[in-house]
Amino acid sequence: MSNLFSHVELVAAPSGADAVLPRMAGDDQGRAGGPATSIITKVKPRVKRPNLYRVLILNDDYTPMEFVVHVLERFFQKDAEAATKIMLHVHHHGIGECGVFAYEIAETKVTQVMDFARKHQHPLQCVMEKK
Repeated sequence: MSNLFSHVELVAAPSGADAVLPRMAGDDQGRAGGPATSIITKVKPRVKRPNLYRVLILNDDYTPMEFVVHVLERFFQKDAEAATKIMLHVHHHGIGECGVFAYEIAETKVTQVMDFARKHQHPLQCVMEKK
């Protein structure tokens, strides 16, 4: 079975306009004889980039700094230096960015961090926001 839109013929518009009209191959209405010119077109689909979300850790007065560093290393693949830098930013400013991800990944990271914190009896809060 062939695709009806994969074979298009371009012919000059009637009434002397400069526009070009697409026509189906084999459609000879209004044409004097002559060779047919055909163009095969390929439509390349446009892929929209996904919305990105920031994953943030919020400061609290009870979660140990070492635990926050451990969370950053374990769930966000930060090295010890980067994790410590983020943890200190959270400590001093009340909030810190762990990473930027597509929605599903950000949601998974937030859930993993929250579950891990609860399991270890820490009130650590992790949230996501659209970038």
